[in-house]
Amino acid sequence: MKLTTASGLTPKRSASSLRKFVAVGLMLTMTLAVPKPARAGRLGPDIIALFPKEVGEFAYADLKKARTLKWFPQLKEQMLPERFRQFEKFLASAGVDPNSQVDELAWALVPEGLTAKTEGTGSTAVPTGEEIVGVALGNYNPGSAEAYFKQQKLPTFKARGYTLYAFGTGAGPTDLFFFFIDSNTAAFGHRAVLEKMIEVRFGAEDGLLRNDKLFSLINEANGTGVVWAVLDPAYTRLAMRQLAPEVEQFPEAAKLVARMQNMIISVEAGSSLDGKFQAVCGSTEDANTLGQLVQAGFLYKRYQAQKDNPDLAQMLDQLQVTPAGDRLMMRLSLNDDQITALIRKNTFAFKM
Repeated sequence: MKLTTASGLTPKRSASSLRKFVAVGLMLTMTLAVPKPARAGRLGPDIIALFPKEVGEFAYADLKKARTLKWFPQLKEQMLPERFRQFEKFLASAGVDPNSQVDELAWALVPEGLTAKTEGTGSTAVPTGEEIVGVALGNYNPGSAEAYFKQQKLPTFKARGYTLYAFGTGAGPTDLFFFFIDSNTAAFGHRAVLEKMIEVRFGAEDGLLRNDKLFSLINEANGTGVVWAVLDPAYTRLAMRQLAPEVEQFPEAAKLVARMQNMIISVEAGSSLDGKFQAVCGSTEDANTLGQLVQAGFLYKRYQAQKDNPDLAQMLDQLQVTPAGDRLMMRLSLNDDQITALIRKNTFAFKM
């Protein structure tokens, strides 16, 4: 059951980070105040306000809590964006320990390969690539880290008084940059969208708080899990294509998926892992019909997996698919042994 999302690939490659969520953003106006550290599990509106208005996916991970789970080190490699793993290595080179100093992570994906006409509902188009921008919340010593980067003569550029340091040459289309907003907040991402984040911070660009549709869903998802995410229509179509590919064998499913509006994903973890997917459909009738097709698709998938991947087959047995108004709810609960077995089979490393 290999899936695929989007997190750190070149603009031409398809993305990498959705199913990582299975294993695994205006109440305030924009100010120039320094963001405060977010409460664990719930991201403050001051942090959400840093992000540009137009994003396709917004996600959060409570790394401090996740590290208390015995299977998290293995799951992390499959769950978090590839670009964040590069960022971790970059920080580590400057003496910053991501495993103890980075407590929370929030990131957004800006899709590529879409137009204003194809990114919304009614289309079948999905992102063909993306840019990423994110913030890592924790405890840093910006002075010592920046001194190290200067010593290494890394490529840099200035934006509104901030010094942005390049991961690579600073000129490549896939190169990432990072800078410290303050001693609790480090930002990273592709240059263009990172510059937009800075302009949002200075009030020159609209921020995510002004994206009424997406922000209301971010508000709903915020605090619901150790990992949570909100997707726009294009990323929702991509998620459905990867989470339930068997549904595509039903001719009427394509129209139902094209009319889907959003998806909310939340994963809570403790003694078990509890995942919930809420697909916002075009209507109540759409949700009821799609629910029947998804159930049939998973039943077929379970039949296929019975011999080759019995752990997956058992997981599908526990999957609950329930229409609720215009939403289709999919719930799944796994214990530690089941999670460990699925991780061993690379189940959560799906690419999108």
